[in-house]
Amino acid sequence: MHGLCHLSGIDSISTNRSCRLPVDQILAIRTFVRVAEASSFAKAADMLNLPRSSVSKLVQDLEAHLGTKLVERTTRSVTMTTEGVAYHERALRLLADLDDMDGTVAGSRSAPKGKLRVDIGSVLANQILIPALSDFQRQYPDIDLMLGVSDRPSDIISEGIDCAIRGGTLSDSSMKARKLCELDYVICASPAYLDNLKLPERPEDIEAHRIVSYFSASSGKRFPLRFQRGDERSEYLPTSSGISVNESTAHLNALLAGLGIGQSFDFLVRPYLKSGALVELLPDWKPDNHPLHLVYPADRFPNPRLRAFTEWAAKVFEAVDARRSATMETIHPDG
Repeated sequence: MHGLCHLSGIDSISTNRSCRLPVDQILAIRTFVRVAEASSFAKAADMLNLPRSSVSKLVQDLEAHLGTKLVERTTRSVTMTTEGVAYHERALRLLADLDDMDGTVAGSRSAPKGKLRVDIGSVLANQILIPALSDFQRQYPDIDLMLGVSDRPSDIISEGIDCAIRGGTLSDSSMKARKLCELDYVICASPAYLDNLKLPERPEDIEAHRIVSYFSASSGKRFPLRFQRGDERSEYLPTSSGISVNESTAHLNALLAGLGIGQSFDFLVRPYLKSGALVELLPDWKPDNHPLHLVYPADRFPNPRLRAFTEWAAKVFEAVDARRSATMETIHPDG
């Protein structure tokens, strides 16, 4: 434990100071990390389930122990000092090593336990994850799973989220990712909507129809319908005619209600295509598959709870993997 006195890597902090550590040193370090990531004492307190006064005192005690300020406090924000940035970097590595050490030793005699916050989109939660969660509970009864369900993108770091399941291309270099699966799209509409209408034969024919589109909950922008056949690619950005929603289950219900044509995930609409409640259109025009990843901050070492959930989720999402389905269809074309 003596190494903790030199955690910051800055000699002036620990020179001529006792290496005796406060009882709550590790808690204080964890608290400082949360405050630094959330840029807020109040948010950190919520994440740690501690009173705000306790969070403030823990950070103050840590600063007093080190003999330097780690954060600058204002009425609106909390920012790290230069020493705080250096300390935060080393603290993350230390806590990752501690969690890994505890998990390795405890893993030989007990299952992972503790709180795990996972964020996921609504249709993925309701259609895939939640129906399978009884299996997760049987395997890991001591994990307290907090499932944040929303189609609005979350801020993993500032909101204290352990991991999130996200779709699309990943562009955030501060995140590590585990690819779970790929989803394919289907253009479809209800028979009630298509009654007495000419069916589209090419993507440009879509313009004559009402569109059920999806818009971003954060930006308000509509997502275009994308089409691909061999080397031919095109996209159509819906106009104001029709309806737009920002939640995936509502998008499906709008299609079932006969409000227009829309582009949805195959796994979601497949039962309705089989029952005749929806009709597939332009089957030869498929956009690129939509990848799903489990992501978590790159500077955090995955603890035993996160590792257990990641491996379990990877198996669950295999069932809707378009790559796997394509392989099965190739092997069993008449199945």
